[in-house]
Order: sequence, then C-alpha cells, then structure tokens
Amino acid sequence: MINLEVPRKFKPLVRQAQEVAGEVLRPISRKYDRAEHDRPVELDMLAAVIDGMNEGNSEVGGTGATGVRRDAAANDGVNRNGTNLSTALSIAELCWGDVGMLLAMPRQGLGNSAIASVANDEQLKRFKGRWAAMAITEPGCGSDSANIRTTARLDGDHYVLNGEKIYVTSGDRADLVVVWATLDKSLGRSAIKSFVVEKGTPGFELARLEHKLGIRASDTAAFILKDCRVPKENLLGDPDIQPEKSFAGVMQTFDNTRPLVAAMAVGLTRACIEEMERILKECGVVPDYNRPLHRQPSAVAELVTMKADYEAARLLTMQAAWMADNTQPNSLQASLAKAKAGRTCVNVALKCVELAGSIGYTETALLEKWSRDAKILDIFEGTQQIQQLIIARRLLGKSSAELK
Repeated sequence: MINLEVPRKFKPLVRQAQEVAGEVLRPISRKYDRAEHDRPVELDMLAAVIDGMNEGNSEVGGTGATGVRRDAAANDGVNRNGTNLSTALSIAELCWGDVGMLLAMPRQGLGNSAIASVANDEQLKRFKGRWAAMAITEPGCGSDSANIRTTARLDGDHYVLNGEKIYVTSGDRADLVVVWATLDKSLGRSAIKSFVVEKGTPGFELARLEHKLGIRASDTAAFILKDCRVPKENLLGDPDIQPEKSFAGVMQTFDNTRPLVAAMAVGLTRACIEEMERILKECGVVPDYNRPLHRQPSAVAELVTMKADYEAARLLTMQAAWMADNTQPNSLQASLAKAKAGRTCVNVALKCVELAGSIGYTETALLEKWSRDAKILDIFEGTQQIQQLIIARRLLGKSSAELK
C-alpha cells in the first residue's frame, strides 16, 4: 500500500537537494534570468557531483531530472520506493530553488527519461552519461503529438529524417536530441517512433534560440532536419509498425516525465507560498488555525486555500511516481498530477504577486520571476487542456477517436 510520507531512505537525498537549491540555485536565479542564453557555468561542478551520486547509489538516484525506468521485476506485490519517486522528490526541492536552473543542469534532460523509458540494454549503455533533449513539437503540431509530420525513411543501415522541430528544451546545450518522427504519415499515430540524433550529425541544423517569458536560464531551440541520416540502431523501441501498441510505447515516455514536470510545479508552488507567508508575517498577518477563516484577514483565507491546493498537487505527484516504481499503469494519475500541479502553480504564483502588491511586481523579490516561470509548467509535456482530455478518456473508457 502506498505511503505518501517521504521514505526514510530518501530523506538524505531530499536534504541534499534542499541544500543545493538554497546555496547554489537560488543565489544565482536572478543573474541568469537577466542573462538569457548565457550558460550557467556554476552548474558544471554540480552536475559532476550528481553523476557521482547516481553511480554510487543507483537505487536512490541523483538530485537532477535523470532518466527513470520501470523495473519489470518489481511486479511482485512488494511495495517499492524507487528512482521515479526519489527523482520527483529531489526535483521538487531543486525547483524550489529555480526551475530554469534544473532544466539547464548538464546531463539531466527530459530526453534522458525518454531513453530510460524505452531504450534497450545496448542503447542504455551507449548513451549513458550523455545529455539528451527531447524534440516533439512542430510548427503545425503542438499538443497533438499524434499529428507529427517529421518523417523517417529507412535507407539501408540508416533512417533519413526530414522535418522541423521547435521548443526543444536544452536543445542547444545537450549532446543528443530524441526526435519524434513518423515512418508513414498515412498510418497515423501508430507509425510514430523516437530516434536519438547526435549533435553534429549532417543535416541536423540549429535554426534559432527562442527568447522566452520565463525559465530563461534554460535554452530553448528550434531545429531543421534535412536528409539527416541516423543509424537504425538509434531508433528507440520496436522498429516495426504495430497499430495496436506502437504509439503507446512511445507515449510511455510521458507516463514517466509528466510526474517529473508535476514535481517541478510542486517545488515552485511551495517557494511562492513560503515567500508569501514571510511577507504576510512581516506585515503582522499570521494564520490562526483555531479560528474560522471568515473571522481572519482575507489574505489568510487566500493563503490557506493555496496551501490546500499545493498539498493536493503534491500527493497526486507522489502517487503517480510511486505507481511507476511499482509497475502499475499510471497514465491517468500522471495526467492528473500534471494538470493539478501545473494549474495550481500558475494560480498560486499570480495570487502571490497580487497579494504582495508592489513587492510582488518588482525585481526586489523573486515572486514576479516565479510568476513568469510558472506558466511553462502548465504547458510543456502536454497542456492543461490535453491533460483534461486524457483524463476524460481514461475515466470514460473512450479512445482518442471517440473523444477528441
């Protein structure tokens, strides 16, 4: 049975992540928000430390957004708290420090989670220790990833990729990019596969870096693929097109990464609430939990409501990660966590800016930055609307063709 307290064996990990967030990430948060596209060099040494932690304890994992993998042998009725849960917990702490910094952490990209989800043992060994970004979105294909138009054609020992990818997080700095492409447009979603493209591959060109509202410490790239030849050994998962399960295998990536994005939102939400509590305390406004809310200042009622939403988002996130550790299907729970945490983060950040007044709107505090960072957590890895659609399909037992 699930226990939503932080497991004892993960408490040192959480404490280390808290120290990193408070001592390393938070102090340079504003610096790299202003210096968009500058690489946070302070993270290089931190990434090396995280790599060492991953090597030293594979069960617990490091403090970054490392790739997580379901253990098929874990389906034996034994309760396991593994790398999915530990990674979610550490990500929440690091995003209390800074969301963009987490995304800019070397070798900790969301593409690593994609590789961990569906790669075979040979690919896991070959790509180990390398930083992987993930390229799904296209100019004509955003939240509906089944509508991908980038093509992959088998030519001898290589696949030839053609298309355009946009909004690739860490695309410029990463070593590898996991590119989603279709083997046959006429077959729809079942023909979509993911390919690991190494930087420097001919035909894989960086088109531009985006200027963004938030998470400015992290680069966001656009790529053009023109007759880009990728070894067929770099295709992740089954190369055959199997309509009954092909796209589901690719989509399993989201079942792993959506709880991680939810954890990012949980960490940022807590940062906003704690800062708001500090500001209210300085003004002499402190919640009294022994009195009804209608007999306290309205700011207290707002604060308590935000805390309730935060706790719901946190528990949903832990549940989705725990289910992945225990090989339980978690597509519904991953979308529930992502939808609740993303929306809560945006609402809480904006409400804190509102309650703080001029303090929340200026650069004298981090609330205005957090309100800008928060919005992406409700967008990437599937927008709020897409999550609600997935949830409705799961609850009603409808297919994507039956409920659009």
